[in-house]
Amino acid sequence: MTGPDINRPVAGSNAIGRFVIGVSPIGDINPFDIWATCVSQYANSPIITTLIQNFSAYLDQTQNTDNFIDFMLDISSAQGYGLDVWGTIVGVTRVLFIPGTQKYFGFEEATIISADTFGPGGQSPFYSGEPTSSNYSLSDPAFRILILAKALANISDGSIKSINQILLNLFPARGGNAYVTDGNNMTMTYQFGFVLTPVELAILGQSGVLPKPVGVSSSVVQVL
Repeated sequence: MTGPDINRPVAGSNAIGRFVIGVSPIGDINPFDIWATCVSQYANSPIITTLIQNFSAYLDQTQNTDNFIDFMLDISSAQGYGLDVWGTIVGVTRVLFIPGTQKYFGFEEATIISADTFGPGGQSPFYSGEPTSSNYSLSDPAFRILILAKALANISDGSIKSINQILLNLFPARGGNAYVTDGNNMTMTYQFGFVLTPVELAILGQSGVLPKPVGVSSSVVQVL
């Protein structure tokens, strides 16, 4: 073992070619001198010296890591693709199938379409055999609520208390009651004290967010 090199430049020197950066020496390992990689003919090149001085900042992944956590991992702040990934994990999709509201010319005896879709002649087209429909993509805030509700449904024990909690999470601050009742005859009813929108009805019917025991039929009732 030899003593310290008294000719070695002091860390922090402004002399090009002599600046030593790095952590304090560990044992006999000295800090890496990145200026030693710069040949003397480029020692005063503004481009080369800037690249060397800013090397750590260029490779700093702090902002990318923060964005990954905020927009992907943290469901409370995730956006766009991040929420789509969470939806895949819990088993729901952002896009819902919404039945169309197109009226058709027809007669009440026709059962292939509901009575509220009939329209008078000259104002409504003939029924073509396929009702109009559209796909609706949930906004990030609405999709986040659905994801959290589905996550709760995935670990639900199927009890009325558990399902009622899901309803409270799924329809917050709607100004009415939302609860489930047991018919005691292998049936259960989800009752809502407010009018459900077509999107909300699609969520209830397509997302599988409302659990029910095996062999039990369920229905949705709006009590106004």
